[in-house]
Amino acid sequence: MSTNKTIKSALVSVFSKDGLEPIVQKLHKQGVTFYSTGGTEEFLKNLGIPVVAVEDVTSYPSILGGRVKTLHPKIFGGILNRQYHEGDVKQMLEYDIPQIDLVIVDLYPFEKTVASGASEADTIEKIDIGGISLIRAAAKNFKDTVIIPSMDQYSEFLDLLNEKNGETTLEDRKKFATKAFHVSSHYDAAIFNYFNTDDTFFKQSYSNGQVLRYGENPHQKGYFFGDFDAMFTKKHGKELSYNNLLDVDAAVNLILEFKDNDPTFAILKHNNACGLATRATMKEAYLTALAGDPTSAFGGVLIANGKIDADTANEINSLFCEVVIAPEFSQEAIAILSEKKNRIILIQHEVELPQSQVRTALNGVLVQDRNNLTDNKDSLRTVTNTAPTSQEVEDLLFASKICKNTKSNTIVLAKNGALIASGTGQTSRVDALRQAIEKANSFGFDLNGSVMASDAFFPFPDCVEIAKNAGVSAVIQPGGSIKDELSINYCNENDMAMVFTGTRHFKH
Repeated sequence: MSTNKTIKSALVSVFSKDGLEPIVQKLHKQGVTFYSTGGTEEFLKNLGIPVVAVEDVTSYPSILGGRVKTLHPKIFGGILNRQYHEGDVKQMLEYDIPQIDLVIVDLYPFEKTVASGASEADTIEKIDIGGISLIRAAAKNFKDTVIIPSMDQYSEFLDLLNEKNGETTLEDRKKFATKAFHVSSHYDAAIFNYFNTDDTFFKQSYSNGQVLRYGENPHQKGYFFGDFDAMFTKKHGKELSYNNLLDVDAAVNLILEFKDNDPTFAILKHNNACGLATRATMKEAYLTALAGDPTSAFGGVLIANGKIDADTANEINSLFCEVVIAPEFSQEAIAILSEKKNRIILIQHEVELPQSQVRTALNGVLVQDRNNLTDNKDSLRTVTNTAPTSQEVEDLLFASKICKNTKSNTIVLAKNGALIASGTGQTSRVDALRQAIEKANSFGFDLNGSVMASDAFFPFPDCVEIAKNAGVSAVIQPGGSIKDELSINYCNENDMAMVFTGTRHFKH
C-alpha cells in the first residue's frame, strides 16, 4: 500500500506571515481547504482565499483574550487521527471531525521577546500554547499529517509543493516531523532557561548547525552550532575549519582583554599567543608581535583590537597566515590581504559572549562560569620589600592578561608592552619557565628588566630563582601556597619585586 499522501486540507496558525503567501496561494490553486483563526484567518481572507474559521468547526469562540483558540478535540482529532485505523475512522464520522492533512505553525517569538528586555508579564504572554500543541500533535502523527513548524521551513515546503503538486511521501513527512520536534524542544528549552534558577539543571539548544569540512583531524566529523554571522562579517577566504574556529575563539577572548588599550596586535597558534604587543600604531604592534616568535606565526591566526590599515596589511601580506581578524579594515587593506585566495578575513562585531562555558567530560558535560576576572592595579598586593616600578606594573598586568588566556601550566615573559616568550601547556611550572627562557634566548631577546607572570602559585622558590638568573626583575602570581614565604624570601634577598593577585587563572 502506498504511503504517499495528497494534501487536501490545512490548518494555518502563524505569528509571522512573512513568506506565507506563496505557500497558501499554491495550496489554494491545488484545491486545499483552509482552517484558521485570528490574524492568520484575516490574512488568508485578504488574499481572497476561502477559509473556514476554527470557531465554526468547534462551535466555541476564541476565549481568554485569545489564549484558547485551537485547543479542542475537533481540531486535534482532525490532526491526530490514524487514517488506517478503523476505530479512528469511525469516530471521525461519529463526531463530525474534519480531516486535517497539513498544519502550518509559526510560534510566538519568545526568545526575541526575552532578548528585547520585555517585562515578565509580556514575556509570559509570548509563551505559545496552542501552536506548540499543534506542532507536537502533527509531528506525532507524521504517518498521515504534514507539519511545517516554523517559517524557517517555508522555503523547503514550497519547493516540495512545486515539485510534487501537493503530494508527500512518508519520508517527507518524517523529515518535517523531526524538524518539528526540534522546534518544540528548542522552544521549551528557551522557556525553561528563562525561568530556571537552579544551576544543577542544564539545558542547551541550538538551531543553526553548520557542517564543517571535518573535525580536529580529517577522519573526524565536525560541526559548529552558533550564530557565526552575528559575530563576524567574512570578507574573503576559504571556509573556516574546526581548528580555525578554536583559534578564532581563543583570539577573540585574548584580544578582549586589550579592548580599550592602545593599538594591540596578537598572533596565535594552537589557541596560544605566540606574539602580542601594544604600540603607538597598529603596524608597530604587528611587527613587534611578529618578532616575538616569527617561526610559530607561520600559519597562525592574527587579531587586532582596532583598524587594520594598508601599511599594516602590507606587512601582514608577506606572512602565510590562516585568518586575520579586526573590528575594522580599510578598503585598501582588504584588497591587499585578499591577494591570498584562501586567507580568511573577518570583521569582528561586538557581541556578548556566553557567560557559561561547556565541554564534554566522561559521559556528561562540565559547565562553569566564564572567567571574567582580569587582574588590575587594584588587585595587586606587593609582598616584597622591593615594589615594582610603574613600567613593571604595566608589564605585569600585560603579561597577566596573556597568562590568563594561555594553556596551563604557563609562564609568560614580557617587557615594554610586548610578549617576549611563554611556556605553554607544560606538566611542570619549572618546565614552562625554562621553555619560555629558551625561546626568548633563541630569538635574541634581552631578558634583563623583563617581568614574569604565572597562572598559579609557586610552591617552591625554584621558579623565581631561575627567573632572576635569566634577568627577570618583577613577578606576578596569585599567591596562596603554604610555602609562599620561600619565594618571597628569595625575592627579598635578590632585590626582586613580586605582587600577588589572589586570583588563579588555570586554563585547560
